Amino acid sequence: MDTQHSESRDNHPSRRGFLALAATAGTAAALGGLPAFTASAAPVRPTASPLLSAAAAAKNQLWWQAPGSANSMIQQGLPVGNGRLGALASNDPSSELLTISDASLWTGDLNDTLQSDGQFAYGRDDFGSLTLLAELTVGIPAHDLGSVDNYRRTLDLAQGVVSTSYDLSGVTYQRQIFASRPDDVIVLYFSQQGGGTYTGTVTLTGTHGESTTANRTGPYASFGASFANGLKYGAAVTARSSTGRVAVNGTSISFSNCKDLTVVVSGGTNYAPDATAGFRDPSVDPEHLARTKVLDAAGHSASTLLHTHVADFRPVFEQLDIDLGASSTAQRRLDTWQRLQARYRDNVADPELESAYLQFGRYLMISGSRGTLPMGLQGPWLDGNDPDWMGDYHTDINVQMNYWMADRAGLSGCFDAFADYCLAQLSSWTDVTQRLFNSATNRYRNSSGKVAGWAVAFSTNPYGGSGWWWHPGANAWLCQSLFEHYEFTQDRGYLERIYPLIKGAVEFWEARLITTTVTDASGASREVLVDDSDWSPEQGPQDAKGITYAQELVWNLFGNYHTATRVLGKDISYSATIDGLRERLYLPVVSPTTGWLEEWMSPDNLGETTHRHLSPLFGLFPGDRIRPDDSTPKDILAGATALLTARGMNSYGWSNAWRSLCWARLKNAEKAYQLVVNNLKPSVGGSNGSASNLFDIMDMGQGRGIFQIDANFGTPSAMVEMLVYSRPGHIELLPALPAAWAASGSISGVGVRGGFVADLKWRNGKVTQVTLKSVGGRDSTVFAGGTSRRVSLRPGESVTLRNLG
Repeated sequence: MDTQHSESRDNHPSRRGFLALAATAGTAAALGGLPAFTASAAPVRPTASPLLSAAAAAKNQLWWQAPGSANSMIQQGLPVGNGRLGALASNDPSSELLTISDASLWTGDLNDTLQSDGQFAYGRDDFGSLTLLAELTVGIPAHDLGSVDNYRRTLDLAQGVVSTSYDLSGVTYQRQIFASRPDDVIVLYFSQQGGGTYTGTVTLTGTHGESTTANRTGPYASFGASFANGLKYGAAVTARSSTGRVAVNGTSISFSNCKDLTVVVSGGTNYAPDATAGFRDPSVDPEHLARTKVLDAAGHSASTLLHTHVADFRPVFEQLDIDLGASSTAQRRLDTWQRLQARYRDNVADPELESAYLQFGRYLMISGSRGTLPMGLQGPWLDGNDPDWMGDYHTDINVQMNYWMADRAGLSGCFDAFADYCLAQLSSWTDVTQRLFNSATNRYRNSSGKVAGWAVAFSTNPYGGSGWWWHPGANAWLCQSLFEHYEFTQDRGYLERIYPLIKGAVEFWEARLITTTVTDASGASREVLVDDSDWSPEQGPQDAKGITYAQELVWNLFGNYHTATRVLGKDISYSATIDGLRERLYLPVVSPTTGWLEEWMSPDNLGETTHRHLSPLFGLFPGDRIRPDDSTPKDILAGATALLTARGMNSYGWSNAWRSLCWARLKNAEKAYQLVVNNLKPSVGGSNGSASNLFDIMDMGQGRGIFQIDANFGTPSAMVEMLVYSRPGHIELLPALPAAWAASGSISGVGVRGGFVADLKWRNGKVTQVTLKSVGGRDSTVFAGGTSRRVSLRPGESVTLRNLG
């Protein structure tokens, strides 16, 4: 292998590079962002245009030949977001509709009582729900869809802009919509070429019965209100034009004979990530703050606002680039919805579409997770006030899957919202655990009567609240995600921050584990530690001991705790105690009846063979104890493979993504790829697959399909895992490269566990070049094509290896 070693910094920044980029772009704070809807420092305006050329932008654009229907926004609306605000845009020429959400606009509250059946209440009035902030309509009656020609709308993934163009009476009309993080507003800019004008009305409407007021001197329209839980919220909109007339008309804003029009909207709540303050900031007046933000932004030209937004968005997006090969000219002529249909109908690979799907997931991550709260089941994109499962944070796969992609796909900075959320909730989670976990009605209570640390329910909300059943294994799974972020970044300061979460989870499990006796195949007996009565999500008996899911989670948790104490140099004596418990943990065996890795401590299958959850396969992914190498006993590997095979290849999108990741770990490229393809299947009539706007749809039966965002993140995670597998000290290139991508390709900016970033190229299925840059890691071994190479770097250094294998 040829090598090249340097200390040069490439185009794919480390975590520190992300901070520098964000500061340059005017972001108030890259690490976690603003804590709530608050006043922010004036953005740094770029001195030169950051816009891509039309040719360069085309690579990362999706496009459609028809607008979205106001009656089907969740499947047809195009998403924009600034990490806190999210909106779906219809792009209808005569009636532009935006459904606008704020990540913290939650009903409900702490919800810290158990019902007689042992569950936490789980409804919109008690547990609460994410809801819409407002609807914005820009009505242009003369621009009826039936009268326009050459309609096209585009989602520019690299620059974070939704564009629409169409011809009417010899004039080309254009509009751009973007959600600016630096200005903390959503901007709609209407322009034209050919002497046309706009006449119509801007209307801002609350979705909870609020009264909108307007001010003639602004002009602006706004509303403010509060929920029964005391959360205050508000929104405001203003409009301006360099020509024509803009004025307040009742409670809306009218415009007439305008050659251009800029509409600016913002809003938020007085949510604060502080349990001691009741998760409220009484000093914030959301309506007043929203008015201030929109009027400040409207004092700048639309091009200045656009350039400020793109200067912030583009550098984050460009931390990863991917090329899976060329699509055909015929495929490129099709719009995005037609390409999805053709991919499924013809069963012909469309590498550029598949690359775009990965980048769409990254676009959603940047748009939905840069400050305040993390993304739940739908992220910040709603079309009404009744999202399924309240749009909450499910802790038995969904919120974790949302963030598998962040580090792998060059978006480590977007992970902070998840970590910040867990830290903000810790005191509430600990308090509720101490008071309620051992309640007589909790079927999962510790039989020892002891309780320590913290635990959560299957569902959590932003107020420290719990919904549905207690979920003992969730604390360990949340900590697995939190610790894995450290593995990618090697950020010791971050590890120090999350240490209380990890230690608290360890203390919970130290108190929960019980002793039982098992007999092996030879008849020998031994005492082991197992999980108390529990439920393997989400099937089978609800009172089983030693479920594989929990055993793997705790084994993983205790191992990560050992590493954390050594890195931080603290609690070494206690860590030794936990090491001793880990050695005594029961680990799953293969059923002699089914040949599968057992989900329960029983040889019999007690659940649904093709169940959506892969709970007993946590040790394969996202855990890493089960591997296709000599470190894993062959019978365990075979049993895990057999269980994965039994689960099937056709499920909900998030479940297909998890399956794909497991097959990638097993180095079965074609099965991993087929599951990616399955998620690209066009959703028709609510069936499983991708909607026309690429949101993942779950088939709930009777023609009812719902949006759940985790597949939009889990599937890109699987695609990256097919190209790069890593664990600290071990990097494997192209472990599951499918034939459809094998001819030639490249990916740059891939996060690597152990503290590296990888850029690689391949041809004919073989790696031709890989560059590794250290973002905190020092030593690792690179494997590719049957060869291996030991790499030693200092932080900031990089090395290039060529012609591997």
